Amino acid sequence: MRITIKYEASWRNSFLDGSNNEPLPKGGRTFIGSMTTLGKRDSQGDYPNFIKRDITHDTVMGVLNRLIGDQRKLYQSRNCPNYFFSGLEENISFNDQQDQIKPINSETVYIRNMEGNTDQNAFTGMINANDPVFTSDYSSEFWGVLTLDIENLCRFIGDPGCQIHTDEQFDPVNVLQKLDELNKLKAIDLETVKDALETLQKSFPDVAYKILDSKIKPIEIYCSALYLQISRLSKGHDVSMALTKNGGIAGISKRGFTPKDFMDRYTTGSKKPIWGNPYQLKERRKGEGEVVSLLTKANGTLDIHLDIPDEKAQQLKDMIEAAGVSSFYLGKKGLAYVDAIR
Repeated sequence: MRITIKYEASWRNSFLDGSNNEPLPKGGRTFIGSMTTLGKRDSQGDYPNFIKRDITHDTVMGVLNRLIGDQRKLYQSRNCPNYFFSGLEENISFNDQQDQIKPINSETVYIRNMEGNTDQNAFTGMINANDPVFTSDYSSEFWGVLTLDIENLCRFIGDPGCQIHTDEQFDPVNVLQKLDELNKLKAIDLETVKDALETLQKSFPDVAYKILDSKIKPIEIYCSALYLQISRLSKGHDVSMALTKNGGIAGISKRGFTPKDFMDRYTTGSKKPIWGNPYQLKERRKGEGEVVSLLTKANGTLDIHLDIPDEKAQQLKDMIEAAGVSSFYLGKKGLAYVDAIR
């Protein structure tokens, strides 16, 4: 028996981890189609979340079950005592032929945000520049840390009596701009900030600074210096209104900062949701430069061969006709339909 299936625009990528051949986790399969998730490397330097899919034996068995009206997951059907294809699967094979005119298309597809992720660098609502952290008598000394060059910053860290004098006025926007500028600075030699870093490590023993090739990013020193300064200022000022409930600085850790969390504290709106993103993986390959991988769609013909008894084949044909499945997905999305049963 041969069942011929025509298909178009069959998506050949997956946006979920796990497998359909196992029970669903309590919270469902995890969506891994976001830009940040796609760009994560594993220990081998590969991108495990950019998953490619091909037609497999399980795909074929899922299609056959769908054609006879069984819409359960394949593992559920297989575990059923009345599974129609019990003892027959080893006699079922397939041949997938790509359309020679338009076999594979790579397209930029916009994927809807399924997890409620928020934009890392955006905010909503009006900005509240009158927060005590910007209007108190200690505000200039506190945020003034961000105006120091690296040499004076190290001097400030090493000298508890060092005071910062600046006439600059601070508000959420220009503080965020300064943090962003500092974040773009290249890593510097560890020897340049050795004494300052030792002081910070004694003050914050729980912080694991990221040191690579005997270099460290200046932003880590600046953010830790802010915590050092707020600690020093707390001895002569009431800084409680500048801190979060956990005693931290909103949106700023001792190693870096997150724009959306910083602005969330000083705006009237909530964090800005991401409505979706293009499904693409950008990577740099040696000798090739930047390579962009997109979602692929395939067109072609799937021939399913069933070496089964005549009466079983006739029963299968009758069940397919009775179910009347006109079209269905092959794998994920696209359009597939039965072209012929012989």
